[in-house]
Amino acid sequence: MLFVDEVTLEVTAGRGGDGCMSFHRGPNLPKGGPDGGNGGKGGDVVFRGDGSLNTLVDFKYRPILKSANGRQGGSSVKTGASGHDLVVDVPCGTSVVDDATLEYVADITSPGQMVVVAQGGHGGRGNHSYRSSTNRAPREFEHGSPGESKRLRLHLKVLADVGLLGKPNAGKSTLLSVVSSSRPAIADYPFTTLVPNLGVVQVDPARSFVMADIPGLIEGAASGHGLGTRFLKHLSRTHLLLHLVEVAPLDGSDPCENLTKIEREVEAFSLALAEREVWTVVTKVDIVKDDELTATTEKLRALHPDRPIFEISAATRRGVRELTFALMQAIENEPKVESDDVTALDRDVLDDILSRTKPRATTATDEDDEVEVIYRRD
Repeated sequence: MLFVDEVTLEVTAGRGGDGCMSFHRGPNLPKGGPDGGNGGKGGDVVFRGDGSLNTLVDFKYRPILKSANGRQGGSSVKTGASGHDLVVDVPCGTSVVDDATLEYVADITSPGQMVVVAQGGHGGRGNHSYRSSTNRAPREFEHGSPGESKRLRLHLKVLADVGLLGKPNAGKSTLLSVVSSSRPAIADYPFTTLVPNLGVVQVDPARSFVMADIPGLIEGAASGHGLGTRFLKHLSRTHLLLHLVEVAPLDGSDPCENLTKIEREVEAFSLALAEREVWTVVTKVDIVKDDELTATTEKLRALHPDRPIFEISAATRRGVRELTFALMQAIENEPKVESDDVTALDRDVLDDILSRTKPRATTATDEDDEVEVIYRRD
């Protein structure tokens, strides 16, 4: 399945039906009064949240959405039928932005949530509506008004309790595969993960949380290097970030410098995202001696003394159980955040994305950016 997290659509609501000009006629009524009915309302374009969807790929091959027009009014003061609304299912976590003004149209965050993104036009009045004491035989009628027409950008951001942050090959996908049933691609080369992956971490039969793994970040990610802006936005709906740092990187880099560089990119990308709670996780601790591990951990702890820090090895499962239980407890103890506040934070992050990107249409060449993957929510 193609994972597509941003598309541009042409959306047009239905036009309202024209009013009717008609006069009543009968065997004994050769000159009856006006009886032209009003036109029907045009159909709306409605987006509906669907929890079973996790990609915008359907819109890649359906870039134009149009609802039905209203029908014309009829004689005998008959109102024309209204056009049927076009109800389109979109994944939960989708933000809708007007491509021309970069203003928000809607945020779809829960299953079943319905938002009208384009209003249908009003039906025109028939000549029956123009009658008066001084105008007994009006010949006026009104045309229906056109429906709203917009160019919309849809941004999909995964919904998760915990987001994994770090450089390529820091062990994010491996950790997700160990603590959940998700099976992301894992290999010993950078950028193995090309799209976000979700997994449900089952701490015990009655307690679980959702973890999101995004592709690794590199220096310059906030400016778009390595598609950084495409990846960072998926952390905007997470409540807590785990920053995974290799204890002994294969490239010989310093773990403390790696942590600082990535967090600078997050701050440069979005101040709202930089304010999220972050825990440091030292990974691959099975490949170094205890004294080297202790020294590295202490250096990382000195960078952020108030931040929780864990040492894990996904290969040997060392420290993994303690980490997941600590995460579960933190999530359960976290004060409930009003949905409006979550949406406000999410909008702050998306504002930062929009401020550095110009509106552009999705073209056939964009297919090169897509990767065929299995994207599952376990």
